[in-house]
Amino acid sequence: MSERQSYLLERAILPDGVADEVLVTVADGRFETVTPGFPGHDGAATRLAGLTVAGLANCHSHAFHRALRGRTQRGRGTFWTWREQMYAAAQRLDPDSYFALARAVYREMAATGITCVGEFHYLHHQPDGTPYADPNAMGEALIEAAREAGIRITLLDTLYLAAGIGTPPEGVQRRFSDGDADTWAQRVSRLEERDGVLVGRAMHSVRAVPRDQLRPAAGRPLHVHLSEQRAENEQCLAAYGMTPTELLAEEGLLGAETTAVHATHLTETDIRLLGEAAAYADFCPTTERDLGDGIGPSRALHEAGARLTLGSDSHAVIDLFEEMRAVELDERLVTEQRGHWSAGELLAAATATGHQSLGWSDTGRIAVGQRADLVTLSTTSPRTAGTGSDESSVVFAACGDDVTHVVADGKIVARAGDRQEIGDELATAIGEVWA
Repeated sequence: MSERQSYLLERAILPDGVADEVLVTVADGRFETVTPGFPGHDGAATRLAGLTVAGLANCHSHAFHRALRGRTQRGRGTFWTWREQMYAAAQRLDPDSYFALARAVYREMAATGITCVGEFHYLHHQPDGTPYADPNAMGEALIEAAREAGIRITLLDTLYLAAGIGTPPEGVQRRFSDGDADTWAQRVSRLEERDGVLVGRAMHSVRAVPRDQLRPAAGRPLHVHLSEQRAENEQCLAAYGMTPTELLAEEGLLGAETTAVHATHLTETDIRLLGEAAAYADFCPTTERDLGDGIGPSRALHEAGARLTLGSDSHAVIDLFEEMRAVELDERLVTEQRGHWSAGELLAAATATGHQSLGWSDTGRIAVGQRADLVTLSTTSPRTAGTGSDESSVVFAACGDDVTHVVADGKIVARAGDRQEIGDELATAIGEVWA
């Protein structure tokens, strides 16, 4: 017997535009009907007051980085003080503590409208680098954390073999490495996909994967940190005589299912190659500004043929509304001009396009047959009141705190009233990391 739910949306953004009084019925987690202008109240339907959009996709997450928020800025902070604290957090976690932290982080995501996360996972082994009895114990902890938080996950199991080009792993990095790409691939093959779970592949970067180990990383989808900092480009040019993008292209690793994370310091040739491949470019503006990485050429990539997606990366902020508008606002700072991205384009990056880059082609729109994800925003908060209740309100006015209800696969997984409980859970989990 199928599970059924129904929701009456006061106002919603549908594929054809904004509509009022939209009745949606859900069967087995998918939209069965979507009826705008529904006359009157369906007594069986849960009414969602406000403006409703499709569920958001967080395409780049390092869950354990959430333990760093507010700590790495002390004493002004540099990239290196951030890196030291990141490694300190990585050193302390085990499957149980990582599960507790990740579940709290994923609940924070759900409360801000995120219904699917791409977890870029490289914290694989015990502190001395030896595998756990279950070699995928840390990955399974993340999968279970997402399940309990009520969101879907694409576990992007990450190949990480070197501290830098020509430099073996050192210190805590031993936890990240499987020794070689074939051993890594064998471990990843033991991860099973299931309802709400996809398994993808990732390479940390061309700094962390020797050239002769790159090709075994090919998979669908494939995510990779790309040209996040100038030093990465300089090292790659010195070692291989080409940029990281050119190296991936030469090794056959650029394609329509490749996601270049950050894509910040690109040449014109890099932009052309990513565009010709129709690759995804995943921008994480709140992390990129927190680390002082720079501002990537988002619009130039789009015009070349690449597709924009968004992530919260190190979780200095978990708020995809902020990530959406930051793409446009950062372009304004670089060019001293306005109007590079429309609200509709940015919302698509955070919804349908983002889900597609994580392997979920059946969600991101409020439409029949799609997975039934709904994110309802208050239209009367101090931020959203009087803004027009449309796409521009979502992208250029709202924030995560304006989310009142979140539905994933047809079921309510977060409400505004959950925030204090989530805060308490985060405080406990993070406290255990640093205890």
